[in-house]
Amino acid sequence: MKEKVVVGLSGGVDSSVAAYLLKEQGYDVIGVTMQIWQEEDIFVQEEEGGCCGLSAVDDARRVAQLLNIPYYVMNFRQEFQKKVIDYFVCAYQHGCTPNPCNACNRHIKWEALLKRSMEIGADYLATGHYARIKQLDNGRYTIQNSVTAEKDQTYALYNLTQEQLSHTLMPVGAYTKEEIRAIAQSIHLPVAHKQDSQDICFIPDGDYAGFIKKETGESFAPGNFVDMDGNILGKHKGIIHYTVGQRKGLGLTAPAPLFVKEIRPEMNEVVICRSEELFETVCYVKDMNYMGMSEPEAGKSVEAIGKVRYSHKGAACMITVLEDGRVKCTFKEPQRAMTPGQAAVFYRDDYVLCGGTIDRGYR
Repeated sequence: MKEKVVVGLSGGVDSSVAAYLLKEQGYDVIGVTMQIWQEEDIFVQEEEGGCCGLSAVDDARRVAQLLNIPYYVMNFRQEFQKKVIDYFVCAYQHGCTPNPCNACNRHIKWEALLKRSMEIGADYLATGHYARIKQLDNGRYTIQNSVTAEKDQTYALYNLTQEQLSHTLMPVGAYTKEEIRAIAQSIHLPVAHKQDSQDICFIPDGDYAGFIKKETGESFAPGNFVDMDGNILGKHKGIIHYTVGQRKGLGLTAPAPLFVKEIRPEMNEVVICRSEELFETVCYVKDMNYMGMSEPEAGKSVEAIGKVRYSHKGAACMITVLEDGRVKCTFKEPQRAMTPGQAAVFYRDDYVLCGGTIDRGYR
């Protein structure tokens, strides 16, 4: 009897080819698109938009018909609101910069969708991510880098659980983007040349602050820009407009470029600094998820390569487990703008050891 796999079809080329590859490998493939957005006027997006617009459903359905696989649209609006949108808004309110795609991966694609997939008798969940599943000699499952560094998506998948990984397939991780498009073209998929979505799917216009104001009904009062010594430099528009490392849109005049160093919601202050003051060697990481390794005892240190943002190439560091469960990460060389709310993901060789969320606290 064929093993059954539910493929999350986003309407893009990667997930479409993933479904094709798995069918070729002999799996019983079912295509599913997650309906996650809340409002019809936003839900209807441009044809090249994100993974939750009506056009994505149309594209996914056409792909399923071409591949001759069953196709369903499943409603996850309630879960998406709670686990992704509410989390996103709350992070900005508390002076942090969230990773909504990471939250969606863990709680929607791999928690809600996997659970529903198991309920209909599926053995696996599959996606079009550029990453690979690997079971190490220690028995633990982990995410391994894809064959192409340019499209590698392991950073956004660090928080998947062992149970989730054991029921996951990622066939696209063994290919480059060019190879995936070539496969799509060779089997005449209608999305072979569809562009990749770049923006956060539920904020297609990129106006984060406007979205947060609409969600909360709050206006977010202006406050002070201050320097590292507490001197007032000017007025900011409200803390939700800023993130650590930001230079544009500050409206401050100075002889040298100025950047956001820190956001202090409790004082409604945005701390400003020079470029060189953005570099630090230490950050603290909370809400750890251990993937390629078990959680070490408090006080134990492990060498790793740490990435503190999606575009970060990674740098050598030492991670030490603290009594409160957080990790102290000490880089050998200073790193720029380690931002509270962003993920810090730690690697050994080409796979994920563990990861968590950069904390605002330093003690």
